[in-house]
Amino acid sequence: MSIPMYNLFIEPLDLNELQRDVWIDDPVPAKLLTKGEKLDVDIAYRGSHIREFKKKSYHIGFYKPAIYQGAREIHLNAEYKDPSFIRNKLSLDFFSEVGCLSPTSKHVFLTLNGKAQGIYLELESVDQQFLMKRNLPLGAIFYAVNGDGNFSLLSGIGKKTKASLTSGYERKYGSKQTETDLEEMIIRINTLSRADFNKEIIRILDVEKYLRWLAGVVLTQNYDGFVHNYALYRNGATGRFEIIPWDYDATWGRDVHGRLLGSDFVPITGFNTLTARILDVDSFRRRYQQILREMLNTTFTLEQMNPKIERLVNNLRPYVLRDPYKKHAIEKFDQEPTVIAEFIEKRRRFIKEQMYKLE
Repeated sequence: MSIPMYNLFIEPLDLNELQRDVWIDDPVPAKLLTKGEKLDVDIAYRGSHIREFKKKSYHIGFYKPAIYQGAREIHLNAEYKDPSFIRNKLSLDFFSEVGCLSPTSKHVFLTLNGKAQGIYLELESVDQQFLMKRNLPLGAIFYAVNGDGNFSLLSGIGKKTKASLTSGYERKYGSKQTETDLEEMIIRINTLSRADFNKEIIRILDVEKYLRWLAGVVLTQNYDGFVHNYALYRNGATGRFEIIPWDYDATWGRDVHGRLLGSDFVPITGFNTLTARILDVDSFRRRYQQILREMLNTTFTLEQMNPKIERLVNNLRPYVLRDPYKKHAIEKFDQEPTVIAEFIEKRRRFIKEQMYKLE
C-alpha cells in the first residue's frame, strides 16, 4: 500500500530565512501539494534537540484553507533516530487500543522544492480540533514540554522549587484563567494528606485513564514520558484532567538517541510525583496491577503486535530506499522487527517478574 506524497514548495528567500536559525519558531509561508490539492501553509521547525539533526521535523499550520481534513495544524516528525520509523506510530496506536485518548498518525513521503526529504510521520495536533473530531466536551489543553512537567513542586531540572506551578507546561487551548485549574491540581497532588488523597484525587483526575496511560508508558518503556511528552486535557463536562501521550519514538527498546535500552530500564512503578501518590493507594495500585495483567494477556503480546509491525515495515520499505537520509541504513531497518519483538518478549518477562511489587 502506498503512503501519501507531500510536496512542499518554499520561495528561496523564505527558505533562507527558515534555515538561518533552527531555534527560531517564526514560520515562513509555503505551498503544500497533496492529492491534487494546493494548500497555503505556514511552516516552522519543531522539537527541541531534534532541530540539530540533518533531517528536520516541521510544524505546519494551514492558512488557506484554515482547516484541512479537520485539522488547523499538523506535525511532521522525521523520526530520524528511530531506524524502524514505526515506534512512534506503534506506540500511539497501542495507547488508543488500550483505552487512552491518543493522537492519530500516518506516514507520508515529503519533498521540498522537488528534492526528496524522505519518510515522515504526520502527527495529529492535540488541540480544539482534536476534541471536536472525537465529540469531546471542550476544555483546556496543556502540553508538558520539559522535565518540569513532573506533577511536583520541585523542578525536574535541578531539583529546585519551581518558579511557577505551571512551569514545564504550555497552554495549547483555553483561556489564561484555566491555568488556575492546573495550579490547583498540582498543589493538591503535593499537599493532600495520605488519608484524603484517594477521595480527593478522583474529583480532579480521571484515575482510570491515568492508570491505563501509566501501564502503556511502562510497557512500551518511554523513560521521558513520565515528565513530559504528554498533554493534559481538562474535560469540560467532568472537570477532571485526562492525560494524552505525545511523541513516543523513544519506545520499544530504544531511547531518544536511538540507542538500545535494557528491557528492565523503566521500573514497573514508573516515576513522577503523581504516579507515586496514586500507587500508594491500595485500591488504585491493585487496579493498575489488573490493567497490566489484562494488557499482558491481550494487547501487549507478540501475537497482537507482530502483524502490526510487519505491516508497517513492509509498507515503508520501498520508501526507505528513497529516503536520502536513511537509504544507506536499509539493513538496520530490516533488523528492527526482530529488535522490537525481542524487546516485547523480554519486557513481558520483566513486568511479570515485578508484579509482586504491586501486591
